[in-house]
Amino acid sequence: MVNLTLRIATGEDKTIQAPFTPIEFRKLPDNVSNIIIVGAGPAGLFAALKALELGLRPIVLERGNDVDTRRLDLARISREGQVDPESNYCFGEGGAGAYSDGKLFTRSKKRGNVDNILQLLHQHGASPDILIDSHPHIGSDKLPGVIKNIRQTILKYGGSVLFGEKVTGILINDNRAVGVRTADGKEFNGPVVLATGHSARDVYRFLDQQGIAMEAKGIAMGVRLEHPQHLIDRLQYHSRDGRGEFLPPAEYSFVTQACGRGVYSFCMCPGGVIVPAMSAPGESVVNGMSASARSSRWANSGMVVELRPGDIDGFSYAGSLEMLALQEEVERRFFESSGKSINAPAQRMKDFIDGKESESLPKTSYAPGIHAAMLDSLLPVEIASRLKEGFQTFDRRCRGFLTNEAVMIGLESRTSSPVRIPRDPITLSHISVEDLYPAGEGAGFAGGIVSAAIDGQRCVEAYYSKISKKQ
Repeated sequence: MVNLTLRIATGEDKTIQAPFTPIEFRKLPDNVSNIIIVGAGPAGLFAALKALELGLRPIVLERGNDVDTRRLDLARISREGQVDPESNYCFGEGGAGAYSDGKLFTRSKKRGNVDNILQLLHQHGASPDILIDSHPHIGSDKLPGVIKNIRQTILKYGGSVLFGEKVTGILINDNRAVGVRTADGKEFNGPVVLATGHSARDVYRFLDQQGIAMEAKGIAMGVRLEHPQHLIDRLQYHSRDGRGEFLPPAEYSFVTQACGRGVYSFCMCPGGVIVPAMSAPGESVVNGMSASARSSRWANSGMVVELRPGDIDGFSYAGSLEMLALQEEVERRFFESSGKSINAPAQRMKDFIDGKESESLPKTSYAPGIHAAMLDSLLPVEIASRLKEGFQTFDRRCRGFLTNEAVMIGLESRTSSPVRIPRDPITLSHISVEDLYPAGEGAGFAGGIVSAAIDGQRCVEAYYSKISKKQ
């Protein structure tokens, strides 16, 4: 079934533009209340914009660097293998989405106003195409400029954005969040929107130490799978000539079940590259991204297996941090297999199915390099066996997809937060700490730029609704 929305122009002016109404922000007066926003990813930045709209002063605390300085931090990872634990592909202005593709497709339409998020992104510099495309995409080359413009709006109208401010504790008085404490001993007072992203493991640990309720959440784990883009074009467009001159680089989306768990493609990047996405030394993690032109010679996606607490035999860690500990264990295993470097383990796709080490590896977009390894000995057997079954299913649906021209590169482990920070479904405040608003991917309530942005907005709206009723 194809679902189309058409707009028709007649007469001399046949130009059709997407409806766009910019949001007007006003300078905040001096006497408004603060709201503390921890994290400058999409949940945090859009929470701050919503706070400005509602007359609250956002104070955004970001542990990492601004989006321009992050470029240097990321370059050091690829060139020197040095990972700054405070500023990397996961941490820093813009969050994990800033330099990992900028895809805006979401199914979270019931959670909030998707169009509002897209309009705000366009208002801050994104192409108007995102207002009409079915799978809108900004690109990792363009998104940093949009993020900077959002920061300038926050500053211009009376908010604050502070970098290098790592939050290390929540200030709680009588079961109510009254502020935060940072690593250098500073305290910032106000209700707290906690929007730290899916990789802020130290945050989960200090919440656990403070006795703030959390729960283990299902995740997905697997590899990055990289094909030549021309091969995906031929398969998806059913043409030996590929996409030709006018069609875009082809995408794909696969999902199946294997032994009671989902196996699926994730974050597919046509014309993209694979990047090192670890957030601390001693980890091996990869992710994918595309620039706006999607012009590289490779196509990649995460190929992952659904995992639930208790799924991995022989893994005895329990409690709210169970899945976090599993991520750490497997990431460390991949890192140590690489001689403690970010050169990633890899295996040709068909060799993986046949259970043999690849004698050679194809050229890859992964700049730090790859080396041959038996990925089924590095992955938990519950993941490796399901991936094999899934790949064979996908090949039956798309003949030629399972090929030794494709290479599996590991490890893809940061698909979502391993923890959920429970909150009241009406007030959106934490179930036992009033005025603490867990938001976005890091809280386990979103997945991707748009859904995280919506969730950040909703948390600020919930707080505003609460204080408005008291006035």
